[in-house]
Amino acid sequence: MIELDEVAYSYGGGELLTDLSLRLAPGSFHFLTGPSGAGKTTFLKLCYGALVPTGGQVRLFNQDVRELDRDGIAYARRRIGVVHQDCQFLDHLPVAENISLPLAVSGQDRLAAQANLKELMSWVGLAHRAQALPPELSGGERQRAALARALILSPDVILADEPTGNVDWEMSQRLLKLLVELNKMGKTVMIATHDLSLIRAAKHHVQARVLRISGRKLQLAGADL
Repeated sequence: MIELDEVAYSYGGGELLTDLSLRLAPGSFHFLTGPSGAGKTTFLKLCYGALVPTGGQVRLFNQDVRELDRDGIAYARRRIGVVHQDCQFLDHLPVAENISLPLAVSGQDRLAAQANLKELMSWVGLAHRAQALPPELSGGERQRAALARALILSPDVILADEPTGNVDWEMSQRLLKLLVELNKMGKTVMIATHDLSLIRAAKHHVQARVLRISGRKLQLAGADL
C-alpha cells in the first residue's frame, strides 16, 4: 500500500531523515514516536505524497511518487485519510459542511454521500453538532471532526499526526478506540505520537508495531515502552 525504500529527505541543505525503509501492509497498525523535531510530521508527509523524497523511493499503491502527475497524486491521496496535528476548518461553514468538503471534488453520488456523512458523524459522536461552527467546538470535538473529514472518502489508510495532542486523557482514549475500530474494519492505521502512555494503553486492544525516529533513522522500538 505504502512503501518506503531507503528514503532520505533533506531540507535547507541539511539531511532531516535518512535510510528509511518501511512497508505499511493492509490492515496493519503502527505507532510512530520520537522526540519533538525528530521528523515525524515530515515522515507522514512522505507517506502521503505531500513531500517527494530527496533520496530513495516512495511507492503509493505500487506507483513511484516521482512518476505520478498531479491527478495521480490526487487519486492516491483519496485512498489515504490524514488527520493533521493542527486541524484547520473553514470557520464560516457548519461542521457537517467542513467534514463533507472532500466530497465536493470526488464526484460521488450526492444522496449516497449525504447518507454516509450522517452515519459517519454519528459514529464519531458529532451528530448533535452538525450545524455548529468550528469555533464553537471543544478540542475533542475538533479532533473527532478532523477524523471524520479524513474518513469521508472511505480511505484504505489513515495517517494521524498527534491526534490526541490537545485533548485530555479520557478523550484521547475515545479517539484511540475509534482508530482501533477502524483497524478492525481492515483499515491500515499509523499514529504519530510522543505520548508513550497512549501506546501502552493501545497494546491492550490492538497488535501494534511501534516505530521510533532517532538520529534521523527509523528504528523498531523495543518492549520497554
